[in-house]
Amino acid sequence: MTDSRPIHSVVLVKQVPDTHNVTGEVMTKDGTMNRGALPAIFNPEDLNALEMALQVKELTGGTVTVVTMGPPKAANILRDSLFRGADKVVLLTDRKFAGADTLATSYVLKCAVEKLGAFDLLFAGRQAIDGDTAQVGPQTAEKLGIPQITYAESIIEINDTHVTAQRALDSGSEIVRCKMPVLLTVVGSANTPRSASVRKQMERKLAAIPTEYAAIRAKYPEFETDEQLDAYLEKRGLKIPVWSAEDIGAAEGSIGLAGSPTQVHKVNFVVLESTESKSIAPTPEGIAAMIAELVHEYIVG
Repeated sequence: MTDSRPIHSVVLVKQVPDTHNVTGEVMTKDGTMNRGALPAIFNPEDLNALEMALQVKELTGGTVTVVTMGPPKAANILRDSLFRGADKVVLLTDRKFAGADTLATSYVLKCAVEKLGAFDLLFAGRQAIDGDTAQVGPQTAEKLGIPQITYAESIIEINDTHVTAQRALDSGSEIVRCKMPVLLTVVGSANTPRSASVRKQMERKLAAIPTEYAAIRAKYPEFETDEQLDAYLEKRGLKIPVWSAEDIGAAEGSIGLAGSPTQVHKVNFVVLESTESKSIAPTPEGIAAMIAELVHEYIVG
């Protein structure tokens, strides 16, 4: 599968609200989502993207760096990424990022990836379950000026300069070869994401951002001050970097609501209601009669 130097990967991930529980109360007046009103989870296809990056690391060496943009609690999925095998993580958080659409989000991610420096492969999930746009990955690639392979299902070959991947399409599959650096958006059928490693959980259980220090000190009283804890985490590579808009050199007019030409003005919820019900006998004759009625009423063809 590979005859390559060590490959360095960056994975873009997102903490998303569990959209199975979305209600009208979750949406705010400006058309954005009150994410604090829903339980948060690791976006499913981003886990597939992380798994693909980890597999590349196991085959070639190199590193895996995971980046997310979100509120401070998004540090949870960064820790999860470390527990699964990522080498480094970065949290992009700033009140100025709030309300971003895909255009503003991809701009922030582009700035962060450029700050990280040289890379070979940039991974992202095909789409996030809270938006279903599948736009952020491709837009980030465009802003970085690199090619993209969307709907990636597997990596077939990697060498020093090129990657060959299989894309999952509605009508079958397609094999493409592309020069690195390149972005790949990964589909859910690509792999089965590994579970967190118990050993890595033990090693990195204290990985944290500064706003979490108080909670850690309450649990581990041997850390008497935030400064003492900060020095301990810094020395062991457990302090999660937190980058603001200023840190990544992002222009204020291109981020958050100011940089988002797309806004949601109204959300409608479809409720299916039945005005009558019928009992169907659990027999071949009863099922046949039900199907005949559905066909007669043009409900099914």
